[in-house]
Amino acid sequence: MAEVEAKVSENVMEACARTESVRKCVLTSSLLACIWRNGTQSELPPVIDHSCWSDESLCVDKKLWYALGKLKAEKTAWKIAEAKGLKLSTICPALITTPNLLYHHPTPTIAYLKGAHEMYANGLLATVDVDNLAKAHVRVYEAMQKAVYGRYVCFDKVISTEYEAEELSEQTGFSLEKIRGDNKYGGSTAPFRLSDRKLSSLLSRSSICCLDDI
Repeated sequence: MAEVEAKVSENVMEACARTESVRKCVLTSSLLACIWRNGTQSELPPVIDHSCWSDESLCVDKKLWYALGKLKAEKTAWKIAEAKGLKLSTICPALITTPNLLYHHPTPTIAYLKGAHEMYANGLLATVDVDNLAKAHVRVYEAMQKAVYGRYVCFDKVISTEYEAEELSEQTGFSLEKIRGDNKYGGSTAPFRLSDRKLSSLLSRSSICCLDDI
């Protein structure tokens, strides 16, 4: 499935490159393309942001096929964009949540949550509301009209307490034990921290511009 995901990305990007009217693309990737890094805690930078990439070999070793697919798809998109002269931005969202999430998106949600207990312990299990993600796509596309491109990490909340883990369990139908593993005391003292500073800065500038137009 990882190879299929990469091939789909390749086909879409090649189609965009052949279409003269298309010069800018926004691709939805995943936070999973950023967080699965190889190395010890002391070796790795504590902050994970838009500059971080997951390690393919680690995804294979842990059988994180959903993460591997998103990683390969995004890398393929960047490679083609650079070769064809397309302007590309990618958004790397956390687990996407909606009302009645379990009934609307059960398969990708379960796939995303493989390795959830490790993400939780490391402070990397996060969610984003689908409406906020949609707004982020609009803002990123608008910024591309002003020659602002790149990768963006997108999340609303990091799951860091037992209560939040229980809420996520109820929302997704994923067992609490699989979400937090043996870590019953929360991830508030986790070794890593997610940062969406690039997207937050962009959204802040957009809000200021809107106020100036009033």
